[in-house]
Amino acid sequence: MSSCLGRCVVAVNQGIKMNREKLMKMAGAVRTGGKGSMRRKKKAIHKTTTTDDKRLQSTLKRIGVNAIPAIEEVNIFKDDIVIQFLNPKVQASIAANTWVVSGSPQTKKLQDLLPGIINHLGPDNLDNLRRLAEQFQKQVPGAVATQEDDDDVPELVAGETFEAAANEAPPS
Repeated sequence: MSSCLGRCVVAVNQGIKMNREKLMKMAGAVRTGGKGSMRRKKKAIHKTTTTDDKRLQSTLKRIGVNAIPAIEEVNIFKDDIVIQFLNPKVQASIAANTWVVSGSPQTKKLQDLLPGIINHLGPDNLDNLRRLAEQFQKQVPGAVATQEDDDDVPELVAGETFEAAANEAPPS
């Protein structure tokens, strides 16, 4: 049994010696100069900080906002532009008069959303709607008149009849 202890101790000592050599080799690799010089500083790993989001969330929590469920769409009207949020996360604090709408916004023109958005417009936006209709008529003045003329029966061209055109066509 004493012989086994001797061999085991030698094997452990060799393992420690190899680990020390590896450690010295690694420590030597981080030196910038020769022996006795200072080791290099640890490189600072820059993390992408989301401090703005964290700060905003902590402020909202301090205000005491509550989530408002089941809101499918939020439209923010600005002149002739509509900022539209589909399935947004809406939070509100009535006491602080604060509303938070978060989600992916889409900026669209009022004309693009016009058919489905008329019932959402309030009395203050009716003036914008009238102005928009006037601008649309100014842009395409002949289109309205052309559509009215299309309902009538077209006039025949002088000298042409359907029978003459049918007789002239070669039989196939």
